[in-house]
Amino acid sequence: MTLNQLRAFVEAERLGSFTAAAQAMDIAQASASELVRRLETELEAELFLRGSRTLTLTAAGRELLPYAQEALAAADSGTRAVHSLGSLGGGTATFGVLRNADYYLLSNLVQMFHARYPAVRVRLVGQNSAETALAVATGQIEAGLVILPIDDDGLAITPLMRDEVFYVSASAERTREPVSIEAFAGAPLVLYDAHYGWADPTRRQLAERAQLAGARIDPLIELEHVEAALKLAAAGVGDTIASRAVIASPSFPAGLHTAPFSEPLYDTIALVRRRGHPLSRATRELARLAEDTIREIGNGLLT
Repeated sequence: MTLNQLRAFVEAERLGSFTAAAQAMDIAQASASELVRRLETELEAELFLRGSRTLTLTAAGRELLPYAQEALAAADSGTRAVHSLGSLGGGTATFGVLRNADYYLLSNLVQMFHARYPAVRVRLVGQNSAETALAVATGQIEAGLVILPIDDDGLAITPLMRDEVFYVSASAERTREPVSIEAFAGAPLVLYDAHYGWADPTRRQLAERAQLAGARIDPLIELEHVEAALKLAAAGVGDTIASRAVIASPSFPAGLHTAPFSEPLYDTIALVRRRGHPLSRATRELARLAEDTIREIGNGLLT
């Protein structure tokens, strides 16, 4: 249970809808409803009666509400007390985020940070993890989120969560059972992150597995974005891969089937910074918010 989940629940009850709650929290509507859904999953109880124009609390929701309000009030009071000792009145936060940041609710990161620290300038860079790691190592940005494995010379790495990667196909037959690396290498493949190719961490894991099995992965089509790969897969052009966060998103195309790899494959999301170089106060706070968001998503994907 997190404060963000409780806040989404309290605001939805106060305002009568997830849309209004999202506006009050300055997040996407889908994010507000997803936060409440995860809270309901953790509590194993529905908190709202859905289906009408206005959300109505269930018995469980009425029971939780005063405790949620009390918890938020205490947290807000604590935050105000700490901020009264001094606040970020300037500076620049530089941070790298994942190419697929939206699937991990990171699109709201800047809004959250700016709402708390309006005087701080933000430089948020979204790129492939290989490039993010290099940018941090060379001091172009202070810290960032990456998918492992990366070249980690000079970097301090803090793993945050694992997101399983699945084989994706329009063919129910090819996803009937877990997929071996040999079967994957022999399939018609549409792979994304074409610019970085086999330097991309997920594709790097696949290439290493294929090499150990004496196989070679030779994609039929390579392009940049996972959304484009999924569209081609849905059209039956070829098969691709996607993480659980992508598959669980509302934008995942209908008609696609998924299967795990016979040896499970994971995207491990980690926070990286230069070893021996302390972060500026602004970037340290932005990194903390990013870390909290990723850990919360990780808990949601496990439920």
